Amino acid sequence: MKVLHVIPSIAQVRGGTSQATLEMVKALRSQGVDAEIATTNDNGSDLLEVPLQQRIEYEQVPVWFFPRFSPSIKSLREFAFSRQLTTWLWQHITDYDLLHVHAIFSYASTVTMAIARLRRLPYVVQPHGLLCNWSLQQAASKKQIYLTLTEYANLNHSQALVFTSQQEQQQVSQLGLKPPSFILPLGLDLPSPIPDARHRLRQLLNVPEDEPVILFMSRLHPKKGLDYLISALGKLRDRRFTFVLAGSGSSDYEAEINNLLVSVGIDERTYRSGFVEGEMKDLLMQGADIFALTSYSENFGVAVLEAMAVGLPVVVTPGVALASVVEQYQLGYVAELDVAAITSAIQNYLDHPQAAKQMGNYARQIILEHYTWERIATQMINAYTSASLIEN
Repeated sequence: MKVLHVIPSIAQVRGGTSQATLEMVKALRSQGVDAEIATTNDNGSDLLEVPLQQRIEYEQVPVWFFPRFSPSIKSLREFAFSRQLTTWLWQHITDYDLLHVHAIFSYASTVTMAIARLRRLPYVVQPHGLLCNWSLQQAASKKQIYLTLTEYANLNHSQALVFTSQQEQQQVSQLGLKPPSFILPLGLDLPSPIPDARHRLRQLLNVPEDEPVILFMSRLHPKKGLDYLISALGKLRDRRFTFVLAGSGSSDYEAEINNLLVSVGIDERTYRSGFVEGEMKDLLMQGADIFALTSYSENFGVAVLEAMAVGLPVVVTPGVALASVVEQYQLGYVAELDVAAITSAIQNYLDHPQAAKQMGNYARQIILEHYTWERIATQMINAYTSASLIEN
């Protein structure tokens, strides 16, 4: 089976979806599926420095990169238009047995679905939360027009819709789309353990060995509910803790967050690492005591999965799809998107650190049993086989 994954960008600055797609394809290839990626050289406001219009190995995965149109107008740049990608897809799309289209509301995904329809090639679509309620409410009128003009038809001609959680599946069901759907969670590869991570992190932060460290690691974006989390931490400023803020965002939003840190009185106990990857990311994850993601909406929450995999208890809100798993197995705290509720959850951790540590240990066990990429890839291959047999 030869499968082409198409996604607007696989740059790390685009968040967990991009990295998950790379890992997904790598896992499929390890199980004998001839899987590749076609994408643009998008890198946020910049461009990736990679060879274009040829098949290369990128992070151990075969990838075709095509030039992204890069006008000064941000909205046009974000659309990831690529004439060269269009031409290549038209010429080569039938070289594949099945397409796996990631995301919507972007040129790369839209044109892929349109060409697949014209060339009668089966495809599945994984919207990665872009059809969830919160996402559709952002720039709602534009998205409704886009859906009406193009995406409803593209989605309805797919062989299947792929969701990462039951929450996402339930919300999208309200749109009345025709194709069958299945739930396929994202997986992860466990990082190499850092035996002295706790000690090294506190050396980096210049805090005592017993200092509680609360970690946020994600894009800095209004969707992430950081204003609630920071306000909650401000309510606890009489308690000992250091807050690690790992991630990057627009300059305007970063300035807004910095002002909030000052106004609630925790600026001096906040460590801003910016965007992290590799060993620094592993050090923060393995050296912290608790992980917090208080988002309005997360169709999955890869960072939450990564935190639990290294034994961190988590504080999440119901908008994070993995909240149901956290609650079911008692792997942390699920708090309403409310300052008082989040404050109470973090205070509970500060008051009962040993109980929280036991939650983290159990979380690691649950992730190993259910969320490795090897297990997810097997489920995906079964889903592909079913999807490719559905007649147009």
